[in-house]
Amino acid sequence: MMEMFQRLAVALAVGLLIGIERGWHERGAGEGHRIAGLRTFALIALLGALWSMLADELGEVVLAAAFLAFAGLVIAAHILDANSDRDYGITTAVAALLTFALGALAARGHLTIASASAVVTATLLGLKPMLHSWLEKMEQRELYAIFKMLVISVVLLPVLPDEGYGPWHALNPYEIWWLVVLIAGISFVGYFAIRIAGSRRGIVITGLFGGLASSTAVTLSFARLGRQNLTAQSLLAAGVILAAGTMFPRMLLEVSVVNRELLPMLTAPLLGMMVVSYLALPLLLLSSEREGQVRAIAIKNPFELMPALKFGLLLVAVMLAAEAFQQWFGNTGLYVVAAISGISDVDAITLSVARLARGELNGTAAVQAIVIAACVNTLVKGLIVAIICRSTMAWQVMSVFLLTVSAGTAITLFTV
Repeated sequence: MMEMFQRLAVALAVGLLIGIERGWHERGAGEGHRIAGLRTFALIALLGALWSMLADELGEVVLAAAFLAFAGLVIAAHILDANSDRDYGITTAVAALLTFALGALAARGHLTIASASAVVTATLLGLKPMLHSWLEKMEQRELYAIFKMLVISVVLLPVLPDEGYGPWHALNPYEIWWLVVLIAGISFVGYFAIRIAGSRRGIVITGLFGGLASSTAVTLSFARLGRQNLTAQSLLAAGVILAAGTMFPRMLLEVSVVNRELLPMLTAPLLGMMVVSYLALPLLLLSSEREGQVRAIAIKNPFELMPALKFGLLLVAVMLAAEAFQQWFGNTGLYVVAAISGISDVDAITLSVARLARGELNGTAAVQAIVIAACVNTLVKGLIVAIICRSTMAWQVMSVFLLTVSAGTAITLFTV
């Protein structure tokens, strides 16, 4: 008996939650001028729950008939409402039908699913203005990029063979393409975060999210801006350091997907490098010239088919090189490949080494190779700023990056 009351209570809570959002959304409508409000949605959820309980005794057809009858009632109410005020939106009607279903689901004992679905439903309903604003800002090429991303991940990925091919069976089509999807997905997060927040809101925001999309691209853009905006170089230096520092947790995320067993050894060096980088940010922000005007930077769409294919080819090359050099020259060969790869990209070598560590490669050697790639890539970013800017911004960035690399090296030597 108590379990039954508990299920009814969850159903009631589901209805109240959705009803609160719908009631607030239509708060301007007078009494009797809306399809459903707070009380009605609570009653709808209870109605679904009670009919679901009756169906346990009388048969599933009872629940189906009750839902169809309720759907007819909702449709009739919507038609009358649309004829009176010319509002043809069906969001509230759909929410009512969904509330009935969630109430029935709660009565069947699926309390977690019903509760989580109610939270998601209320959130989606409440985010209408923001979601519409995002759609208005979205360009056609970005919409196509999303569709392409879905094609390579949802359609193409599942049909690829999940077995090794080539020398040493080092090339697994499924794993390679999954890693391409992973990197494209991380880049998507950074790109759309900048598009939604707007890079004009601050160099710090751009540096943080731009580091997810491409820390090297942010470094190049800020270095060029620093050469043109002398009074804002400290602020731009902070943006470069923040973008570069974002690389370290991104690498940890990649490793956690491919080989979680490396995380205990790799966390200390990479997080240590991140902390050392971020410690300089308050000083740079305090010393920055607030009156400096900086133009917004443009982060290119992170997903186009050709760049994705190029990254896939780079990943294949790095996988083969890492496997070959490790087989031929041992760990020393792997370190050489890591250093060379780190000049242009850390993602490919990080994913490749983490994958190798699931087999014969020693975990200590894998961590050292990843840290080498991170150190080389960090120094290369510092050199980019030094070559392009050649001023205050250059020594600010390079001094922080030298400390970052020193910290990562020291932590690796003493902990790995």
